[in-house]
Amino acid sequence: MIEEDLTTGPINGHFRRLAIPAAIGMLFSTLYNIVDTFYAGFFGTQAQAGLAVGFQAFFVLIAVGFGLGSAMSALVGNARGRKDIADARRLAAQGIGLAVCATLASIIIALLLGPLLIALVSQPGPYREAGLSYFYWLILSLPGFVLAYTANGILQARGDTVSMQRALVVAFFANILLNPLLMFGLPGLVPGMGFNGIALATVLSQTGVAVFLLFKIFSRAMMQNLQWREFKPVATKYWEIASQASPAALALLINFASGFVVQFALKDYGEEALAAYGISLRIEQLFLLPAVGITIALVPIAAQNYGKQDYDRVRQSFRRCWTLGVLATTAAFPLLWFFGGFATSLFSDDPEVVRIGGLFLQVEAVVLPIYVVLFSVNSLLQALKKAVWTMWIGIYRQGIGIALFIWLFTQVFDLELLGVRLGIALAVVTGLMMSLFIAKRIADQKIGGLTSR
Repeated sequence: MIEEDLTTGPINGHFRRLAIPAAIGMLFSTLYNIVDTFYAGFFGTQAQAGLAVGFQAFFVLIAVGFGLGSAMSALVGNARGRKDIADARRLAAQGIGLAVCATLASIIIALLLGPLLIALVSQPGPYREAGLSYFYWLILSLPGFVLAYTANGILQARGDTVSMQRALVVAFFANILLNPLLMFGLPGLVPGMGFNGIALATVLSQTGVAVFLLFKIFSRAMMQNLQWREFKPVATKYWEIASQASPAALALLINFASGFVVQFALKDYGEEALAAYGISLRIEQLFLLPAVGITIALVPIAAQNYGKQDYDRVRQSFRRCWTLGVLATTAAFPLLWFFGGFATSLFSDDPEVVRIGGLFLQVEAVVLPIYVVLFSVNSLLQALKKAVWTMWIGIYRQGIGIALFIWLFTQVFDLELLGVRLGIALAVVTGLMMSLFIAKRIADQKIGGLTSR
């Protein structure tokens, strides 16, 4: 049973033990999405464009799950650092109960707002219809996503990133088998569902991920002999969790909202631009994986040491995090810059999609290291229980900044598709400047600064 005390021992060793499984898990999560994009290509550019808009609308709705996962990782991690096992148990039980309530609310919101979101970023026609159909099927996977995020946050707080890795690896291989089976069926035995089979495969595999992670939690010593009454809502605990989860959830919500801003700008350039955007996102995520694993590991490491009041280890952890992440993403530059078009061609044989995808990935090659520092700042703020600032950084970078700079480059300077990507890049650069300023102020107050003295 994995139960890491992250307040002692070499920090590099903790990053290695936590980041590698997290990165492998994210790798298979990204490959999972790439498989979906690949199979959507069997139905043409319109299906890939529909996948992009439907997927974006759906992921706006699971922001609450991400927020709960971040809250659990920070709060249970702080309790672990204080050696307060009873409080960690209470937080875990209350967090799972809150996740169930949040899931029900998310389903209602999905049914009411999903079609409106998709209509906002698409033109009437086959690809909008494909996106709507895909989205409706995905609603069935909301319980799996929200509960899996919450459960994973609890496991991360205890130093376990392996369970999620294993679940995502199994889900990836299940998806490879389920996609063609549900899309095309078995001749003479089971009829195929066509494009919607991709969504049903996600429903089945993600539900399996949630069941496995919940089993891992309830098999832990901390959760033994748990009583139903411990899940009964306690206002103070719900408030504590929600206060930590809401900023992280809103930050992710703003992140996905920025995707709608981009898709709104791209819809005037046709379905090829939307398809290229969806493909380039998947490829970009693949190259961000090492850095994402490292920044995921920072939260429990910094949270436990902050709970113990070992502030020098918190500062060391933050410095190691962004340094390793920048090195990893810088190494990806030549691959994205020179081979982005080739990578796009693996998912589409439409020359215009390939051209646009290559252009998008060249810009991403430049800004990937900047993303890493931003992610590191967000993880540090979560560990210090100041996640509200991640929301304000996100509002600027992914709301105001993206909308302003895309408008500037496309409408004023008339740079068309290049202007869309340059607008995103400039929003990231200025967002980094803002985040570092905020992180320095918070670190000065909470841990005596960002650098060792």
